[in-house]
Amino acid sequence: MTVRWTILISLFITLGAILVQACKKSGNDKGADPTPISFNIPQGWPSPHYDFSGNPLTQEGFELGRKLFYDGRLSKDGNFPCASCHQQFAAFSTFDHPLSHGFDNQFTLRNAPGLYNIAWQPATHWDGGITNLEVQPLAPITAPNEMAEDINNVLEKLKQDSQYPALFRAAFGDAAINSQRMLRALTQFVGSMISANSKYDRMKKGTAQFNSDEQTGYAIFQSKCTGCHTEPLFTDNSFRNTGITVDPTNKDYGRMNITRKPEDSLKFKVPSLRNVALTAPYGHDGRFLSISQILEHYNSGVQNGPTTDPLVKNKIPLSINDKFYLLLFLRTLTDSSFITDKRFGPPE
Repeated sequence: MTVRWTILISLFITLGAILVQACKKSGNDKGADPTPISFNIPQGWPSPHYDFSGNPLTQEGFELGRKLFYDGRLSKDGNFPCASCHQQFAAFSTFDHPLSHGFDNQFTLRNAPGLYNIAWQPATHWDGGITNLEVQPLAPITAPNEMAEDINNVLEKLKQDSQYPALFRAAFGDAAINSQRMLRALTQFVGSMISANSKYDRMKKGTAQFNSDEQTGYAIFQSKCTGCHTEPLFTDNSFRNTGITVDPTNKDYGRMNITRKPEDSLKFKVPSLRNVALTAPYGHDGRFLSISQILEHYNSGVQNGPTTDPLVKNKIPLSINDKFYLLLFLRTLTDSSFITDKRFGPPE
């Protein structure tokens, strides 16, 4: 065999291999591989509870989750996207509303919590009723007083959309739209919401300094509040009865609604204090309109009962000066870059 023929045969083999690969991709409706993105744990933080290794974080998956988060079609009448109760400027809580609004002018029983650093939460919701972050969206989507939709209806709407098939292909390799992919994309978006750039964080890194009043407030906080609001997440993710009486209308007994154990009566999840200056009103039912009201509750308003937490049953004495300095410290937990980060805003 001549050299010429050897070269020609090699070229045919190479071209044939390329054509086979191209045909395989075309026949299986395969798209380009999604672009991996990193999940960066802030320095000094513990390992997150949610493990992205089972739901690899990609730019395309994140963007699909963002579009879904802001899409009203996930609700029955199109008026209640996830973002309707979780507003970025309020650290993804509901600004100024004690109880969340839902379908057909209904109210829920609880105040919408801020969404940030939830990858570190072993359980979500005020009563810890959801322990798998990937299935959390099913609760508000299907709740009659929230988004009031059926998951199959949601999927059908997405399939009929002109953009979603391509977005699912980009995120997961083919255009199949199913509930698992939808929920995983939402998890990629919401689980990526990390708030870790407050003045407090910069102080810890040595790139900012507290003034004397903030430092005094920090010292008071460390002596009186860290039993529940543990740094750096400012929650220990426990469930506690903080001496708040049951609302006679809502009759919400919190954790006991999940466990059915009397010892869990009136226990609610300890909320993170990060961005607390942005997330008013406060408490599981939004009964406290200001941080000052909460501080006064611990100072004088705790109502003891069988399940009242030992850390608050004798109240937490706070002088006027203590409350003043605590307020100044708590404001250092505001992460202005988080609430203006375009990555988490509505897709253009």
